[in-house]
Amino acid sequence: MLTIDPNNLAERDNYKFLTGSIIPRPVALVTTLSKDLTLNAAPFSYFNIVSSNPPMISISVQRSNGEMKDTTRNAIFQKEFVVHIADESYVEQMNQTAKAYPASVSEVKEAKLTEVRSLKVKVPGIQEAKIRLECVLEQAVPLGGSGDTPACELLIGRVVQYHIHPDLYEQGRIDAESFRPISRLAGNAYSTLGTLFELERPK
Repeated sequence: MLTIDPNNLAERDNYKFLTGSIIPRPVALVTTLSKDLTLNAAPFSYFNIVSSNPPMISISVQRSNGEMKDTTRNAIFQKEFVVHIADESYVEQMNQTAKAYPASVSEVKEAKLTEVRSLKVKVPGIQEAKIRLECVLEQAVPLGGSGDTPACELLIGRVVQYHIHPDLYEQGRIDAESFRPISRLAGNAYSTLGTLFELERPK
């Protein structure tokens, strides 16, 4: 077994090791509103469930050259955001939102995605997504980095409204095969759902 001390690796090498080994990762396409009400969108794969009571999710947004990204800045200012679970039906448009546009440009418009009103937050969602979660900001936790400059903010969102395509939802369960979510691997690689199997928990 090869052993590696992360303290001996450069930041980029730690990134490669983590993103190449912690796979697959679900992808959240997050919409936020800027102070001037520009609807921004960006995909994140440092994303997962935190709690089901109450329902909460986490998104880690890495800083760029020490500066907060639009998603973090907007989420902290508005105290809310919308998370869309990425799926095969709009993956190309989702990828387009990862481009580094100025803060005044709406990635939703640039990617030709369709804006849809939310029920409980001001931030609009994206109609193409089969599942979206309206969230209020529970906490924004600065983490990592060195000195006074964090490497990222961990956004904890409390889900206040679910939206799901009716074809996916039956008797309280989601049909994963019909959903066709995508996940992130390393580099530019993504993965589809693949083969499903079941294992019962030991009693």
